[in-house]
Amino acid sequence: MAKRRAVGNPLALAVLSGLLLEPMHPYEMGRRLKETGKDRNIKYNRGSLYMVVEQLRKAGFIAEQETVRDTARPERTVFALTDAGRDELYDWMRELVAVPEHEYPKFGVALSLLGVLEPGQAVELLGRRLVALDGEAGGIASEIAAAKAQGVLWVFLIEEDYRLALLEAERRFVTSLIAALGAPEYIRAWQDAMGEGTPWGASER
Repeated sequence: MAKRRAVGNPLALAVLSGLLLEPMHPYEMGRRLKETGKDRNIKYNRGSLYMVVEQLRKAGFIAEQETVRDTARPERTVFALTDAGRDELYDWMRELVAVPEHEYPKFGVALSLLGVLEPGQAVELLGRRLVALDGEAGGIASEIAAAKAQGVLWVFLIEEDYRLALLEAERRFVTSLIAALGAPEYIRAWQDAMGEGTPWGASER
């Protein structure tokens, strides 16, 4: 079971990880997230980043190190990782890597209720999803290849490799599901259960 964290937003983990390398102000943290592509996996905006930084400060995981004054820019507070923050970072990482957690994906919700759709419609919609999955997988594969060609070390691309593996697994699953939904025995079973031509949930009079 996942531990309840003082600051549980995944963005907080990215901030702690970034500060492990060196003290930074929030603007620099956001720039680094974009440069390293971490913003593809961690949703945030400027407001949420500053909010998380403040939460981490209150929790004692980071501390103000200095305020940088530049005539061309507003004052910027530089934050550093505390010993408590370092401990939290490593404890959180060990948990995320070692302990699986159910994440309630939206597609899982759709699958759990797939029987409400007429088989032919379900097949058509899943076919559209398959096309979208093919396009997304192709784009990620191209990005990985380009990054490797530029000399990016593989460990900095593993989240993209993971996304690609998930997409490929989903493509195989959707392909087999389409075949199963189109099978005559399923269509007959659906019609027996739902009533041929009767929308699910409609009252029969």
